[in-house]
Amino acid sequence: MATDIYKVEYVKTVDDIEIEIIPLVIKYMRQAMDLFSNIGKDSTEEEVLDILCDCVRITMKQYYPPLSNTLEDVLDNFDLNTIYNILDYSMGIKLNKKEDSTIKEKATSSKEDSSWETLDLVKLETEIFLLGIWKNYDELEKSISMPELITTISSRRELDYQEKKFLAAMQGINLDEETGQSKGQKEWEDMKARVFSGGATSDSNDILALQGQNAAKVGFGIGMGLDYEDMRDPAVML
Repeated sequence: MATDIYKVEYVKTVDDIEIEIIPLVIKYMRQAMDLFSNIGKDSTEEEVLDILCDCVRITMKQYYPPLSNTLEDVLDNFDLNTIYNILDYSMGIKLNKKEDSTIKEKATSSKEDSSWETLDLVKLETEIFLLGIWKNYDELEKSISMPELITTISSRRELDYQEKKFLAAMQGINLDEETGQSKGQKEWEDMKARVFSGGATSDSNDILALQGQNAAKVGFGIGMGLDYEDMRDPAVML
């Protein structure tokens, strides 16, 4: 069964224009998250809404440039629920978890759940930049999203590990037994869980982490067409 690195979602403007939403490339993700981080305890409801709309405006640079110029472009074309969905689908910012909360309360709660500010993005980008595909970091950030970055690094690390494992086996060493999961490795797995679950969990042991590439690795997972076969004897059921 084919697997996806990320989900493709769709939203519509008030004029019924359908827009495809996929995870933001890192360049726009960085810009939008920098804006989102400006939400504070002293922010008013109006200020928070402006920041959220400005984040959506940035996402439109990737999805639908005609709506990326002003805040009015966003306010005139999307209702509040659609704004929430765009931020969820594109950035993993979930604002519609508590229906009875104010916009500020939703944004503040989501900000507290975010690990973006503590993410060592430079280190991750440096690791993938060594592949030699991009001429500079700006080109890299314009080319890939966080799920793509994590998937590529995961594949590269797995290939490197398998090569080391083979060379160790040639010397009679079982590398799997010699190496345990370090704290750094656990942090890496938890970060992958957050990316692939769309922010639903930061625990690699959580079932919600088994989506997309994580699910493919173990052979099953949420969103991969899980079903069951009825093994009961038809004669007994009569």
